[in-house]
Amino acid sequence: MNFNTDAGLVLVVDDIPENLAVLHDALDESGYTVLVANNGETALLRAAEAQPHIILLDAVMPGMDGFATCRHLKANLATRHIPVIFMTGLTESEHVVAAFEAGGNDYVTKPLRTSEVLARIASHLQTARLVDQARSALDAFGNAVIAIRPDDGRILWQTPLARQLLRNYLPPESGATERAPQQLQSWLAATQQAHTEGLSHAPLTLARGAQRLIFSAAEYSEQTQWMVVLREESDASLIDALMSSFKLTMRESEVLNWVIKGKTNRDIGDILGTSPRTVNKHLEHVFVKLGVETRTSAAAVALGKIRSASSG
Repeated sequence: MNFNTDAGLVLVVDDIPENLAVLHDALDESGYTVLVANNGETALLRAAEAQPHIILLDAVMPGMDGFATCRHLKANLATRHIPVIFMTGLTESEHVVAAFEAGGNDYVTKPLRTSEVLARIASHLQTARLVDQARSALDAFGNAVIAIRPDDGRILWQTPLARQLLRNYLPPESGATERAPQQLQSWLAATQQAHTEGLSHAPLTLARGAQRLIFSAAEYSEQTQWMVVLREESDASLIDALMSSFKLTMRESEVLNWVIKGKTNRDIGDILGTSPRTVNKHLEHVFVKLGVETRTSAAAVALGKIRSASSG
């Protein structure tokens, strides 16, 4: 489905045909491409399919009302980034609060003043486009960044590389893909607590064999989102050097690599997916091949050999 979206693609959701017609004409005259839906279910389908830049959503509709519709939009990874402006005749404070709690970005009251609606749309579209440009730049340069809402761990958006790295190191729990894995949420909670106390908090590091995934909190907004940068590091070159320098097997080199980093046999077993006893057997072979008797000596000999080879 192709649309002319130079000015912006707007989805208008209202169960009253006359309201749809008025808004359609006003938006069309201002250069917007307009889609309409007269109920919440249709709105969800069209939002997911067409990916509008913004949604004007009537709060009171039969069946699925605007509040429920907005909650569904924000629960879907494909549509949660779309700004939602509520249209309502309800001005009581509890209804305004309900609109924002449902995930709405703004609201306008009925009877609508088209000039106000157009101004609100233009403002939110400008902000959304700046965010889109930033995300596109991150994608283009192959950055791994994820935005997470701090109160419930919901993933607001992520670059393709971040999505792939998360799947590799922290597979979705029970098929869930909309929230950050529990291990990441726990680290974020500790990071947030440290932030409120004016303290720093160490990055989260996950190991998988000779590779590590490091999570660093890059930007913080207490009410909206955490920006987390993911960086993958690999010990492949060091392991290859250990193999060639001392005639070690791949697994012996991996064990020695983690010994150099100060890990215990139990730690190494957890990282490599094996038992501490098996790690100890590999380490015995390493000692023989390096001509040493202790872990400290093995690490010193290995580092000395590698540094000598790299400087030569």
